[in-house]
Amino acid sequence: MMQMESVVRSAVQPTTDAPVMVTGASGYVAGWVVKGLLELGVTVHATVRDSSKPSSVNHLKAAANVLPGTLKFFDANLLNEGDFDEAMKGCEIVIHTASPFTQHVKDPQRDLIDPALKGTRNVLGSVEKTASVKRVVLTSSIAAMYTDAVECEHMPGGMLSPESWNTTASLTYEPYHYSKTLAERAAWELQRQGRGWELVVINPALVVGPSLNPVPTSESFGIVRQLMRGDMMAGAPRLGLSLVDVRDVAEGHIAAAFVPEANGRNIIAGKDCDLCWAGMELRKYLPVSKAWRLPRWPMPKAAFVVLAPAVGVSRQFAENNVDHVVRCDTTKSREELGITYRDPIEAMAHMTDQL
Repeated sequence: MMQMESVVRSAVQPTTDAPVMVTGASGYVAGWVVKGLLELGVTVHATVRDSSKPSSVNHLKAAANVLPGTLKFFDANLLNEGDFDEAMKGCEIVIHTASPFTQHVKDPQRDLIDPALKGTRNVLGSVEKTASVKRVVLTSSIAAMYTDAVECEHMPGGMLSPESWNTTASLTYEPYHYSKTLAERAAWELQRQGRGWELVVINPALVVGPSLNPVPTSESFGIVRQLMRGDMMAGAPRLGLSLVDVRDVAEGHIAAAFVPEANGRNIIAGKDCDLCWAGMELRKYLPVSKAWRLPRWPMPKAAFVVLAPAVGVSRQFAENNVDHVVRCDTTKSREELGITYRDPIEAMAHMTDQL
């Protein structure tokens, strides 16, 4: 039922008959972007690393079989210069979603920085060579705007805005945030130096909700898995975060592609909250048989700071994010992209069905 629900709920319509290219099409967000485009009757050039791999393409083929759009697959590797040239031919819009999302890597440079930064440069290098491309939509993140929740409290208005930039992440501290910052800054620099194509950036909060792929791999599912298996029964930290339904993120990408006035950076965030609140709120959407392992009360900050290394985070991270809030200014996405946000806690409840 969730998979059949329409992605695009606003009045946005395609502004071109040309194909739209989506990179990393097998990914969590990209799958919903592809589905939304197919709903609108668009021809999608979908790039994946290996189109012969059923787990990468079967869920997309299933969507294409029942929707009016047309789906064509192309193999491309983020690290190979020129790999996106063929898929991009004839496209007026490129939606670049492909980038790793994980907090636990052995080699941050190899596993995060290189694919995010080199991948963005390679895709935009192909854009520069492809005269038909008029607009690029880039998947960034609010991670490119801040590292720790404590920073938000000192920003204008106490919240993240399209003017916010991350200046504190590094290769050794929160390298995922660093990778998103480097990749987005590189994209803006390449656009300024380019032949005149437009760049619109989507900056989502933590993305939650069902995956079109029956075997979800997103980091978001790891968080829900921890909640559901009882890792935080003794208490969950009030870890500041912001959540957004994956379908709202997909709709934001599609609006950024087709709304003529779309521009700049666009925060896509449905609910500012904390991890403990989210876990307790999730109880309301689940039967007792599922919900009994969810947290019932907050863990004191001092206790979480002590336990942090045992759960894979640094004490610095615990100090800077527990009992601090993340607030996002979504005015631009609501007014210019027409996003009406879904309930991300309900979206989390649907994630439990896939776990």
